[in-house]
Amino acid sequence: MQADTPTPLLVLWDIDHTLIDAGTVARQAYAEAFRKATNLTLEQPWQFDGRTELAAATDALRAHGLDPDADLLDAFTDLLIAEHLDRAGDLVADGRALPGAADALTAVGAVPGVRQSVLTGNLYSLAVLKLEVFGLDRHIDFRLGAYGGDAFERADLPAHAFKRTERHLGHRHSGADTVIIGDTLRDIATAHAAGARIVAVATGTDSVAELRAAGADIVLPDLTDTCALQRAVTEGGRPS
Repeated sequence: MQADTPTPLLVLWDIDHTLIDAGTVARQAYAEAFRKATNLTLEQPWQFDGRTELAAATDALRAHGLDPDADLLDAFTDLLIAEHLDRAGDLVADGRALPGAADALTAVGAVPGVRQSVLTGNLYSLAVLKLEVFGLDRHIDFRLGAYGGDAFERADLPAHAFKRTERHLGHRHSGADTVIIGDTLRDIATAHAAGARIVAVATGTDSVAELRAAGADIVLPDLTDTCALQRAVTEGGRPS
């Protein structure tokens, strides 16, 4: 008898405050990139709230009275990447992988039929950098992800991931066979917009109660219980 083929399942991870804490390095990199791109000091605090990098950079320029035309926006985002790369050592020293992150990626990656990538507000190069420096990239297929340079609105990112699965795997995923794992209300709203399941972890600024009220299918306090995470990903029911 031929063994059943595992049902393909795409698991898309948020990065910041779900898998890692980048510490203060990001704020330093944004401030210096802004200064180099505009010759101005970044006076308005950068908003780290789950938006895409395109949205955050556009809003920062507008908040300082600047027109975010394509040339300036491209220059700014290119500098964001360069400044983060220059601070890779500081990122390791000041940041950290969150508790259970490495084991969580290993556990989910061991599920038959699962392919893991990211759905993140980070630009592609920053997503790769952040996971590589903390040794969390081994189970991630970056070809399949969606990134902060793909779209202005985070809710538009899943469509980019689905197109990439078709291109690289020959199977176009949809919300029906996708699970998003993240820590913010934006992650939940994005999953709902795509028709995907959402596993929320209360490792960011949003509480367990807030994540549940926003409609997360499953809420975990963190990533340390790998068995609960596997059940949440594969079964879709609330872990006991």
